[in-house]
Amino acid sequence: MEVPIPDEQLAIRDRIKQFVAEELEPISLLVESEGRIPDEIVSRMRELGLFGLSIPKEYGGLGLSTLDEIMVYEQLTQTNASFRSRIGTSNSIGSMGILFDGTDDQKNKYLPRIAAGEWTAAFALTEPDAGSDAANIKCSAILEDDHWVLNGTKQFITNGDCAAVFTTIAVTDEQKRARGGFTAFIIEKDFAGFSVSPPDRKMGLKGSHTNEIVLRNCIVPRENVIGGMDMVGMGFKTAMRVLDKGRLTMGACALGASQKLLDLCVAHIRHQFKAGKSKDDLQVAQFILADMATEIYAARQMLHDTARLRDTGKNVTHEASMVKLFCTEMASRIADRAMDIFGDQGYLTKSQIEMFLRDVRLYRIFEGTSEIQRMVISRNLLRA
Repeated sequence: MEVPIPDEQLAIRDRIKQFVAEELEPISLLVESEGRIPDEIVSRMRELGLFGLSIPKEYGGLGLSTLDEIMVYEQLTQTNASFRSRIGTSNSIGSMGILFDGTDDQKNKYLPRIAAGEWTAAFALTEPDAGSDAANIKCSAILEDDHWVLNGTKQFITNGDCAAVFTTIAVTDEQKRARGGFTAFIIEKDFAGFSVSPPDRKMGLKGSHTNEIVLRNCIVPRENVIGGMDMVGMGFKTAMRVLDKGRLTMGACALGASQKLLDLCVAHIRHQFKAGKSKDDLQVAQFILADMATEIYAARQMLHDTARLRDTGKNVTHEASMVKLFCTEMASRIADRAMDIFGDQGYLTKSQIEMFLRDVRLYRIFEGTSEIQRMVISRNLLRA
């Protein structure tokens, strides 16, 4: 059932759509070739409040609902995906742990700066031996007097080189580990013992940097345990709560990319009609368009329905995994079909098709691989 969207939220979505068309899309391929987003564009993102989409108004954010936020991401990801990544972690996994479980002092200190875009927030969970299997992290935290000492390495940290604050998960009880032995910390980039390595060289999302984070006797104040000392050992729960929303975000990104690919393919086929190709000659391509549109329609219903459920306070871990699985797998299929439709033209770097083909592949890995989503879904189905 279609639920009416308030005029205020429609206005935000339309403003973002205009921003994409007028300011982001014209430099999409430039960002890809140069591997960076221009500073003036980041400033415009701050002006539009994009760093605080999900942060409540009391902390200076826009306070959007989950549904409203993913509608924004659907628009932003219809161009270079790096633009969404620049603000995405601040609105999701980078700040949500503080919003969900932080103390009042932590929220008042960090959230206004994050919402204003003064500080970019990042999420440091993944390690060399712990990707989708987050329970396998090795980064350790030991309490010494009035501070914690953290040691370990985090990798593939989105916005690692431009973030000022990192939600970081570390082991505080080796015996308990994920069952009460992981703790979530807020680490600032200027803390002693914290360092960031050069950006990774990646297949896609070249304008969005990921980095290795090294913690070598990193000093973190006691008060920087998310939620305070009473929350020591509760970091795994904080991380999992954050990931539910992150998976819906990935669904929205995949949906936005899929919609743009469909639009490009429709325009391409129309151009071929005008150039003299008959509909009979392009029948296979027309069938591909029909399949694309059908999958996109199904994906949008799944995503929007789950976002609405989350906005009512319902636990959507099961649904979020299904959304993430379906939408990201769909995006890869659609990108592959778009390449078939465009042929040699799609393979050229001056075409957005090859860029989307590279970028959407990562969505199947972010926030838990497709295999992890299948594990979550099947475990919930078989639970007695």
